Order: sequence, then structure tokens, then C-alpha cells
Amino acid sequence: MPPIAQSPDDLLPTSEALKLSGLEFMQKILDGTNPGPPIGHTMGYTLHEVSDGRCVFRGAPEFNVTNPMGTVHGGWYGTLLDSAMACAVMTKVPKGSVYTTLEFKINILRAIPLGMQIDCIGTIDHVGRSTGISHGEIRGVEDGKLYATGSTTCIIMKIAK
Repeated sequence: MPPIAQSPDDLLPTSEALKLSGLEFMQKILDGTNPGPPIGHTMGYTLHEVSDGRCVFRGAPEFNVTNPMGTVHGGWYGTLLDSAMACAVMTKVPKGSVYTTLEFKINILRAIPLGMQIDCIGTIDHVGRSTGISHGEIRGVEDGKLYATGSTTCIIMKIAK
């Protein structure tokens, strides 16, 4: 499991990150060279797999991410899908560029039981010079059931040569 950044000082400096392609950056999180994002620790998921145009996060919702009814909060589904879909786009971002989510949409199909391991898979549909589009799904690791789907559009910005 990759180490988690505990403070801004733990993150890779922007000047160093811009020397890497998005795929290289993500691979360095997966292999433990760079720390994973703090949001993963907060929400209970980690980077599990990364390849060109695809990103998988694995996790399990716990009580701390429930709503007042005791079920998994929709924000947990959304955060996971945003991470996987946007990071899939990131795998296609060239050196010297950054990206961010412009918009995303999710559809929750069924409740995820607390403690159940899921994979959240993001796959690109298109990545150009200035935008990236991808889709995602949350599936149970053991049961293979589809729990949620999503789609996103990201903006890609060149900021260094």
C-alpha cells in the first residue's frame, strides 16, 4: 500500500510533478515512490491498479462515511468515482500539464454494505489537448455486482514546457 501524505510537505513539489507524465506520476503512487492522496485515507480507499487510460481504486466503506440513516453517503460514491475517472484521464496527461475535474455525474444503483470491498474503475473515453472524458463504475470485489456508475469531463492545462 502506498504511503499517505500527512502534510503538504509530503506531496511531490509541483515543479517535480510537472517533469512526469500523468501515467508516470500515478505509477509512482502505486509503487510507493510518491505518497497517495490524503483523501484516500479519509475515505478508506487506495490506488490498486493503474495503466494507460485506466485506473482502479479499492476500498470498503465504514461507519464514518454513512449518512444519518446509517447507509453509505452518496458523497462516498461520488468521491471514489471522481478519483478513478479523473485519474484515468490523468494517465494520458503529458509532461508539463495538469488537469482538474470540470464536472461529473454519478448514478447509484444499489447500496454498498458497510465493510464490503469494492473496486472503483475509471476508463477513458477520449483525451485531447484540452479535455478528457471518462466513465467509471463501482463493483463488488467478491460479488461482481455493479453498485454505481459515473461519467466526467476534465480540463487539461499546459503550464510548463
